[in-house]
Amino acid sequence: MKNTTIIFILTMLSIHYVTVAQDTEIQPYEVIKKIDSIEIRFYPSATLVQSSGGNNFGKLFRYISGSNESEQKIAMTAPVYMNEDKSEMAFVMPIDIHQKGAPKPIGENVSLRVTEPRYVAAIRYGGYTNTSKEAKHTKRLMKTLKDNKIKANGTVEYLGYDSPYKFYNRRNEVMIEINYSK
Repeated sequence: MKNTTIIFILTMLSIHYVTVAQDTEIQPYEVIKKIDSIEIRFYPSATLVQSSGGNNFGKLFRYISGSNESEQKIAMTAPVYMNEDKSEMAFVMPIDIHQKGAPKPIGENVSLRVTEPRYVAAIRYGGYTNTSKEAKHTKRLMKTLKDNKIKANGTVEYLGYDSPYKFYNRRNEVMIEINYSK
């Protein structure tokens, strides 16, 4: 009986998680061109809440949970951005928050940033990410850009789209801003 109850609870939690995960807003972009497994994308302006200095996920999660000047709860979106050395992390604000204006963060090393529209090159890969996979896909991305005479115009960013509790069909990306015109 105990095992049946545990299995039932885990099944219900899994169903709830899958339902919630499917409703996560993804930052919009337009695929302009594909080169092998690389996508050239256009991203419109977005608002990001970013953190540095350690415990970045915790600080950002507190911000969207209402630890901001307006005590406003904000929906989790995807992707989560990380810089190359993982010292900085950023959450993308939902489109309606971007349009209305995000509440001011409270707390140390948490700030808002509105991005300019930009072109990027991105490569997608699955599974749980690690430094080996990130290096492999970064190298492949940069080689494809060089072979196609596309100039990188920024630093490499790592994007994660899934909760750590999602085990299958995970989505990760390596991305870099580029000089590109249609």
